Amino acid sequence: MKINIPPCQIKIDKDGIWYYRGKEIVRKDIIHYFYQHLKRDEYGRYIIELEDDCCYLEVEDTPFVIKAVYGPDSQSSNEKYIYVLLSDHSLEKLDLDTLCIGKENVLYCSIKDNAFVARFSRASFYQIANFIEYDAEKDKYLISLNGISYYIKV
Repeated sequence: MKINIPPCQIKIDKDGIWYYRGKEIVRKDIIHYFYQHLKRDEYGRYIIELEDDCCYLEVEDTPFVIKAVYGPDSQSSNEKYIYVLLSDHSLEKLDLDTLCIGKENVLYCSIKDNAFVARFSRASFYQIANFIEYDAEKDKYLISLNGISYYIKV
């Protein structure tokens, strides 16, 4: 990867809103296209890579925001899952092992096969809070699903 990657003049704020030169990008198809080409370089920068061209983004917190939480729901088996709707409009199974509390008590998790971290929006936090329990003995919060306790990391 190159060190001298130019800035895109694109910013993603903590709520997942995309801006170009300070103005909100309102075309969802463009944002979707950028999400499809979003990567992270070895320096931790978020970049958009298009064929032979790339530039880096300014990301206030995370490029992906969890917009909604669904489940737990039964599949054809007896296992239950919780799904999250991401800001790129994709739906994926929540990896409960990756839940953690960050700064300002914001909930995060890993997504896209651990390629990215996503921030829970306020609305999605309230949705997942319905599944969170408190273990007084360990003084920790957890989600129990399919007979397994998933403790939320701090």
